[in-house]
Amino acid sequence: MGKHTYRTLWLSDIHLGNRDCKVDYLLDFLSRYQADTLILVGDIVDLWSLKSRFHWPESHTKAVRLLLERADQGCRIIYIPGNHDEAIRKFIQFNLGNVELAHNYIHTSANGNRILALHGDEFDSMVCHSKLTSLLGDAGYDFLLFLNRWLNHYRRLTRQPYWSLASYLKSKVEKANLAIARFRHAAVTMAKHKDVDAIVCGHIHHPEITEQDGIVYLNDGDWIENCTFLAEHHDGVIELIQWTEQAKCLDSTERFKINPQITSLFDKEKAKEKQKEKQKEKVA
Repeated sequence: MGKHTYRTLWLSDIHLGNRDCKVDYLLDFLSRYQADTLILVGDIVDLWSLKSRFHWPESHTKAVRLLLERADQGCRIIYIPGNHDEAIRKFIQFNLGNVELAHNYIHTSANGNRILALHGDEFDSMVCHSKLTSLLGDAGYDFLLFLNRWLNHYRRLTRQPYWSLASYLKSKVEKANLAIARFRHAAVTMAKHKDVDAIVCGHIHHPEITEQDGIVYLNDGDWIENCTFLAEHHDGVIELIQWTEQAKCLDSTERFKINPQITSLFDKEKAKEKQKEKQKEKVA
């Protein structure tokens, strides 16, 4: 697999310091990508997990080192702390070396669209059962991740690709799907309030690209269950990519061009113009 060059990358929920962080896949990804801008959308370091059970192998230090090297090499890195690295929010007014800190960040894509990035724990008060942990409890979720870890250990031994048990179970639980829908609705409402074209979140470990009420909602997923990130190409198209044994595109904003009223991603003005032309033709 050769070098992958992107205009912008969004990653979140890496959870360094948690034994279920898929750091080997992360290191492989970090060693192969190039990007102009990298937006870290929270929960990069799992301070909660470190406090309850310290786990910090050399591979996690290497991941931090690779991120800092990217910043030193000219990649602009914006770090938006989440709830698991919430303590870093106290230092928002400062930078961590060449890494910028922010509560949220509005990115302008290659085709001029405004994309708001925030972690997503801001919506917890509006979303009942915001995560699978709310349904199972911390102990239940930890046990599920334990099963996931050993299942994929067996799959590696038998040369089968990575598969997320946790994500599969979430897709089968009605309350989990309802929570994801509520989270998505809260994010879209926030995007409308901020007058942006799209919103990128993390937090719920559910990678997704979809359109709702004229807003494109993107969730970059995580590196505990899914090993996913969002990547903007230099033409402005954004892909949702899973990086395990091989890079795999799960979804893309390119598909929104299927709508005949939209000629480019979130191109509302052109859509409005075409709609007006159709109305004039009907009148004529």
